[in-house]
Amino acid sequence: MTHDIIHTRISQDIQYITIDRQDKLNALNQAVISGLMQAFQQAAQSPDVRCVVLTGAGNKAFVAGADIAEIKTLTQESAAAFLRKGNALMSFIENLGKPVVAAINGFALGGGCELALACSLRVASKTAQLGLPEVSLGLIPGYGATQRLTRLIGQGRSLEMILGGAMISADQACEWGLVNQVAEADELEAVVEKLAAKLARSAPLAVRAILKTVNAGHDLELAQGLAMEQAQFAQICSTEDMQEGTSAFLEKRRPRFKGK
Repeated sequence: MTHDIIHTRISQDIQYITIDRQDKLNALNQAVISGLMQAFQQAAQSPDVRCVVLTGAGNKAFVAGADIAEIKTLTQESAAAFLRKGNALMSFIENLGKPVVAAINGFALGGGCELALACSLRVASKTAQLGLPEVSLGLIPGYGATQRLTRLIGQGRSLEMILGGAMISADQACEWGLVNQVAEADELEAVVEKLAAKLARSAPLAVRAILKTVNAGHDLELAQGLAMEQAQFAQICSTEDMQEGTSAFLEKRRPRFKGK
């Protein structure tokens, strides 16, 4: 599938999704959000996709925020619909059931930072900058940063980013736990491909159970979270992939998972 602003390709069980709106630094607007939803729905439905890589075209921006011209026209009523659509995308990515890696190749600001937060893992270029500048526009984040960022890096640092509105470097983002890894700009693609390939080789049913359990655990008491983990473990024990994985370990060979 290829759109003017959303490009996708599948290679080696990995679906690559690229936002291509370089004249606007890949800023999110309604067309981008619709295109991304379609691309991620394709990834969810395809048995050939075991991992997704999301990035922005060019070398300046992952996504440099939402389209301010579009936001400026919002009323209280239209803002609610605007947010429902964007947050539906963020939730869909977060709960895809397949790992999603954000390759942050430049600015990841505002809605772009929130888009990265919805992904499973984040790898940033050394030259990338991340931030949530909404307060400087008289706004607050609307695509989940007040919740996902706080859960990821803690309330103090989250408030420092959101209240301050300043950008932070990729290295600082990594130190704070906002990104998982930092790569040199000319090595980002190779680093992300290596990580995605490793994730794609993992047992897909186990990966889905891990993502489900970790995501749901945020909203559960510890005892409930542990009960969910135990239930998922027991269920996984009935799968062919579990038999294949344990057999491969004992036979000292690489497992061949089928998602069954």
